[in-house]
Amino acid sequence: MSTITAAAAETRKPLYASLFVQVLVALLLGIVLGMAVPDFAISLKILSDAFLKLISMIVAPIVFCVVVHGIAGAGDLKKVGRVGVKALVYFETMTTVALVVGLILAYLFGPGHGMNIDTSTLDAKALASYAGNAQKLKGEGIGSFLMNIIPTTSFDALSRNDVLQVLFFAIIFGTSLALVGGEKSEKISSFIDAVSTVLFRAMGLIVRVAPLGVLGAVAYTVGKYGVGSLQQLLSLVALYYVSLAIFVLGILGGVLALAGINILKLLGYLREELTIVLATASSDAVLPQIMRKLEALGVKKSVVGLVIPTGYSFNLDAFSIYLTLAVVFIAQATNTPLSFGDLLLVLGVSLITSKGAHGVPGSAIVILAATLNAVPSIPAIGLVLVLSVDWFIGMARALGNLIGNCVATVVVAAWEGDLDRDQAHRVLDGAETVDVTAG
Repeated sequence: MSTITAAAAETRKPLYASLFVQVLVALLLGIVLGMAVPDFAISLKILSDAFLKLISMIVAPIVFCVVVHGIAGAGDLKKVGRVGVKALVYFETMTTVALVVGLILAYLFGPGHGMNIDTSTLDAKALASYAGNAQKLKGEGIGSFLMNIIPTTSFDALSRNDVLQVLFFAIIFGTSLALVGGEKSEKISSFIDAVSTVLFRAMGLIVRVAPLGVLGAVAYTVGKYGVGSLQQLLSLVALYYVSLAIFVLGILGGVLALAGINILKLLGYLREELTIVLATASSDAVLPQIMRKLEALGVKKSVVGLVIPTGYSFNLDAFSIYLTLAVVFIAQATNTPLSFGDLLLVLGVSLITSKGAHGVPGSAIVILAATLNAVPSIPAIGLVLVLSVDWFIGMARALGNLIGNCVATVVVAAWEGDLDRDQAHRVLDGAETVDVTAG
């Protein structure tokens, strides 16, 4: 459980004991190993896989416990519903803005112009591993997507670590628990809260090995792809990073300012988690810590429990930017003209397909393929062009998605009156320290 203490100077850890410093050292060491001994570096991927598997082991039960306890403890189910509606309104608004940002910047800078790619020369086999998932998504539509939210069984959702399905069951269970009320409800709620405390303590143990996971992920990436892998598509990668920076600092920063919070201070507060996400290209790796830190920031527990897990599937800002940016890039690279109607179609379809991105193997390529299926004029084989840099873009994509969800949680809490601004300012200004690894 996170602990907050007021004398920051007295509780400050030695530099070498800081998780942020350890992760940063691991990241640099991974780059060095990837360049010096690439074969050995590639073999270190097992460290990254093991770390992500450890985190995955407890994500679903933590989401279940936090959401159920948050709803049952809220007391007012109308308030829970109100928070949910506000969150969804915010998600759709920001997703639309992100899609438009990607579209505008792609047209302004034209990263694909001049490539003059002949699609007959592209290797279709490179997409083979994504074809099944993309074809499956093609015919699903919104109806099938909504049906997929409902788990076959609650245990199946937990065993497959499907956060969206776990969230659905948790909302029903938590609502039912609140409606039952009385002694029975209190006993179950207390038990779930106790289990949550134990799970967060387990998370604290797991996160201590994050530097090893980062070392393995970075060493593998550099060893396998090398620095030169960015050369051909450098303009696309650079534009995506610039687009994300504009969106985070400009748009999200502006929205957060309305809630009275400084975006740079928030990013500094979350620096350890953001570093882990950047290295592992997975926001799942820090979900429990992020929820704890937002609670420590002064966001009401019930709001964190609803907005963060929901945002992991419904609020993928950075992914939305990538979706429209990549579509226009492929069209430009293959000299495919896009009409205004095509662009509106891409925006409309992307609003739906982006919701299924989280948890899909090779999600970016799969969802991008499903989106392109709605625009026949753009050759789907053009996806091969972005495969080689997908990992590098994926690091920033995961980072941006996480920042977007953290901002969403703070904004919705402020909107609902569930943000303790005084506590938030004390924490962000360093007057109070937060340790998510403490028991």
